[in-house]
Amino acid sequence: MPGLAADQDAVSLVRRVSRALNRRLSDLVGLLFHHKSAGSLGAVAGFAIAVVFAWKFLRSSPARPRRPESKRPLVGPAAPDSAAHDAVEPANSGKPTTRQIVAKQLGGCRKVTCQLLGVVFEEKTPEELQTHATVRPSVVELLLEIAKFCDLYLMETVLDDKSEENALLALESAGLFKTGGLMKEKVLFCSSEVGRTSFVRQLEADFHIDTSLDIISQLSRFIRCQLFVSSIEGGQLAGNVFNSPSLEQFFS
Repeated sequence: MPGLAADQDAVSLVRRVSRALNRRLSDLVGLLFHHKSAGSLGAVAGFAIAVVFAWKFLRSSPARPRRPESKRPLVGPAAPDSAAHDAVEPANSGKPTTRQIVAKQLGGCRKVTCQLLGVVFEEKTPEELQTHATVRPSVVELLLEIAKFCDLYLMETVLDDKSEENALLALESAGLFKTGGLMKEKVLFCSSEVGRTSFVRQLEADFHIDTSLDIISQLSRFIRCQLFVSSIEGGQLAGNVFNSPSLEQFFS
């Protein structure tokens, strides 16, 4: 619009003049400090007077009145439903979110390794995994939140390639690979518990989750924190090892 263009040109002119005046004034002040002569003082005084009159002239120039912007109400999905928000907010106030619980329980750990059988899967033995794999619905949201909060790796000891296929298919069907936090490349398989122990150490995990007391015991010297998932208490566990019947109960 012509009026808007004129306003912008005027503002641009004022800014250019101001920058030029500032540069000239700085140069003259520097000259005054190096040459404290009467001529220099007179030059600075004369220029200062010119600056004052120029500034008053620019300030006194009439400005075009700005046209008020019309505020249109938001329409469609972008418009927040304040009534619904007010109705939902009190129900959530005071109750920690899943992310807050995860952050608290992990205690600053940024790399987590987790066994699949008996923790993520309903199945508890490698033999069961040869025929089927079922992700426990109660851990899906929790695993997604852990994957957002830190670097998460899943691992398991398997007997054959079919077991690996069943495990990956179950994880994908549960939607665990959709958000990008957890990828197929971060699901690791080995043929023995020694291999699982080696995975954890090579990854330099801060927090490991497992159902094997032997693995938990072997790693207690090298891992910052561990979770022993078992309905039976592990007896004399190391001070950095937690015990819980399930993953979701630990993060509850």
